[in-house]
Amino acid sequence: MFDYETFKLIWWLLVGVLFIGFALTDGFDMGVGALLRIVGKTDEERRVAINAIAPHWDGNQVWLILAAGAIFAAWPITFGASFSTFYWALVLTLFSLFFRPVGFDYRSKIEDTRWRNTWDWGLVVAGVVPPLVIGVAFGNLLLGVPFAFDEFLRISTYGSFFKLFHPFAVLVGLVSLLMFTMQGATYLMLRTDEAVYARSRKAAQWTAAGVIVTFGLAGIWLWAGIDGYVITQAPPHDSLPNPLAKTVVPMAGAWLANYSIYPLAIAAPLAGFVGALGVLILAGKDRAVLSFIHSSLCLIGVIMTAGVSLFPFVMPSSLNPNHSLTIWDSASSHLTLAIMFWSAVIFVPLILFYTVWCYKQMWGKITVKFIRDNDHSVY
Repeated sequence: MFDYETFKLIWWLLVGVLFIGFALTDGFDMGVGALLRIVGKTDEERRVAINAIAPHWDGNQVWLILAAGAIFAAWPITFGASFSTFYWALVLTLFSLFFRPVGFDYRSKIEDTRWRNTWDWGLVVAGVVPPLVIGVAFGNLLLGVPFAFDEFLRISTYGSFFKLFHPFAVLVGLVSLLMFTMQGATYLMLRTDEAVYARSRKAAQWTAAGVIVTFGLAGIWLWAGIDGYVITQAPPHDSLPNPLAKTVVPMAGAWLANYSIYPLAIAAPLAGFVGALGVLILAGKDRAVLSFIHSSLCLIGVIMTAGVSLFPFVMPSSLNPNHSLTIWDSASSHLTLAIMFWSAVIFVPLILFYTVWCYKQMWGKITVKFIRDNDHSVY
């Protein structure tokens, strides 16, 4: 059995893995939705794009639910604080996601141009809003979130929905949106051909270039203009969680300190740049499989960069830095983390095996001819 400190670190890694799983799978679903009106100029071409993700989109969305559930169980204080401070942003994300199941099920049931165009735009909204808002939320974590606790650990928040859209947070939101869109474009390269494939290839190149530019700008801004936080005094890492028992001070450049402490961590941002550059080059050479692999590498690198930069913080407080939440002082009990860990060891491999089997069974190119031949049995 692992000790308490080790379990805290393990669950920081596992939550990161769940977010990566969400970005890799539901990322291309949302990316396809965001690109729907770009890669599909006719109704049949848009149906090609939709049916490329139709067998898997609902299963992929489970990764987001798993990540939220893991935060609730592993870091309950963080879960409560984040849902309080990001309430309206989460509501916006949730309501935008409503368009996906309804849009998929209803758009092709009536052969009316206005009806189908309306649901198509709904799917675009469902593909654009969640990654943008999730990126904005991560940007706000690096800026610091305006919350504080009283002596009974009751949370008080002093932000507003519109204050979340700080220019830096919006830039991070654009990084997220472009990443997801790039993932969707490279996935369509794998699953489509002809006109949809050609437009997806161009979209992959443009979004990859956008990721390189915005990710680079975000890194420069973080280095030059955003103060990070440093823990100067804290109880041992294996102590019972108490967010009020440490001293934290803002410091210029602190979010980049981990790259000096752990030199190998520089592999994370490098993976982000190398992956996006690979998509930019390989998509132009019609290397669909390698383009998707490099897009996935980019997503993994960018998400790991955010995690490494924040570590050990999970939710810094701009209102009272001493009340910032870390992986050490916001975790559940040792027993809870242990039960969750062994449950994950048993069930996550089973889920992954079933997911891979589903992709294998339902793989293949989606074409306009396929849509015509199966007009009444596909979306």
